[in-house]
Amino acid sequence: MKKTYREGEPGALLDEYERATEELKNLIAELSEPNYKAIADSVTKDADCVSIQTIMNHVVRAGYGYANYIRKQFGDKLVERNENYEVSTPTAACLQLDAMLAYTADTLSNKSELKYDELSKNIMKVSWGINYDVEQLLEHAIVHILRHRRQIEKFIIVLQKK
Repeated sequence: MKKTYREGEPGALLDEYERATEELKNLIAELSEPNYKAIADSVTKDADCVSIQTIMNHVVRAGYGYANYIRKQFGDKLVERNENYEVSTPTAACLQLDAMLAYTADTLSNKSELKYDELSKNIMKVSWGINYDVEQLLEHAIVHILRHRRQIEKFIIVLQKK
């Protein structure tokens, strides 16, 4: 199969975001619904991280948030993100990830010509108090997926022991 790479620096980051998302989708697609919904961490104070299902809602919601920061920075039309997405099953969560990634691709579709200098001068203050440029925000989005994929892998081990 021939791999198609997107153009420009934003395209490279989007390719990696897509790769990380595909890895996450492959992981959750194999889960049974009971394990997907089961409480894996009853001690955490983070409501987004008690089950794989709550993690998936968090990941999708965050993905829309990252895209919206970029859209706001460039004056592009945005869709308000939801608090709760339809992630009631692994299949539904995969569809939501696809929709979030398509929204992000659309966000970057008219920015493929931007070079590092242009990306780095667009500084956004995010809700958790850090300033990011476009490249840093996209890198954060990629690592966010990777970190939660790892968390889900650990949850699967916990759930298999139950």
